[in-house]
Amino acid sequence: MVAGFGLHRYAWPATLLITVPWFLHRRVPRFAVANVSFHRALGRMAVRADGFACLPDDPAAALPGARVVPDEEALRAEVRAAVAAHVGPLLDGFGPRMRRRSRALWSVATTRSSRRCGTSRTSSATSAAPTTELELLLPGATKPYVGTAGFRELTGPDGQTLPTRDRASCCMFYTLRPEDACVTCPRTCDAERVARLSAAATAG
Repeated sequence: MVAGFGLHRYAWPATLLITVPWFLHRRVPRFAVANVSFHRALGRMAVRADGFACLPDDPAAALPGARVVPDEEALRAEVRAAVAAHVGPLLDGFGPRMRRRSRALWSVATTRSSRRCGTSRTSSATSAAPTTELELLLPGATKPYVGTAGFRELTGPDGQTLPTRDRASCCMFYTLRPEDACVTCPRTCDAERVARLSAAATAG
């Protein structure tokens, strides 16, 4: 359990180091595990990049360390490869301590790679653009990742649309505070999701 929480706490900011530059600037950095320092108590990271991938029209394409790829799909492949290269050794190290097999471990990487920036445990207020981007990033059958980004919509009691997603893994947060379990947890049924998302929308 402790190892599982440790992996989730690290995997979230580590994948953001790759996915946020991709989404905002269309640049995909590479970070070897040995080039990342993580302060567990403060949740701070120090990194040294091993170059980056970018598109041909990027002004940074001529910089040292730039690897130019032909198009958006190739850049998405770079995102998947960069996350896999960084997270893979971590999963190998955490696996024996978590007693989870490869598919379960890679579901953690899938969940973290496809999580939308700025999304809280209960809120669904995100724009359609990140959702579309992440669905293209993880359309399914992109090994070693497990499943798709998993976004879908539910209908609220007043007919309103409530965006949600089906996460590929459970982070076990419900074991600490059951009343504040993730609304996208695989354990959370649609009826509870509708109730919680509707309440959040009304409160917001």
